[in-house]
Amino acid sequence: MDRTAERGSVPALVASVLGIGYMGRGGGSVAAAVMALLWLVAGLHSAPHGAYMAALVGIFLIGAWASARMEQGWGKDSQLVVVDEFAGMALALFALPAGWPTALLAFLLFRAFDIVKPFGIARLERLPSGAGVMADDLLAGVYANLIMQVVVRSNLWTWL
Repeated sequence: MDRTAERGSVPALVASVLGIGYMGRGGGSVAAAVMALLWLVAGLHSAPHGAYMAALVGIFLIGAWASARMEQGWGKDSQLVVVDEFAGMALALFALPAGWPTALLAFLLFRAFDIVKPFGIARLERLPSGAGVMADDLLAGVYANLIMQVVVRSNLWTWL
């Protein structure tokens, strides 16, 4: 067995977001919910935009590396890998006003785009290795964020 497939390895911890991926079915939703909770509770919503995006780029790069390493033991785009949902949800929440309604609607939009994979999202899965694992969820996060920006900036938000 390849050592990178061991649960305690750094790539496994990153790819599974500290073990969330081991829960099986629904792990991606839990990883996205954990990101939304961190965004709310840890105050990530108030982080400077440049720092937030730099952290997101870091998560993407480290997540792509870890996902690629874990393919050796877990297979291509294993359900154990949830760092992609974690990163995609972070992008879905970028530059939005704080609050539970924001986090909940962004979560629902992100998961819908991630599951249905419309508008080129599915095509990104075909990118090689870890880049493909991460890219489709980031595009789902972009789409969710664009809708959220329209909702917030058009004053539809006051109805929620």
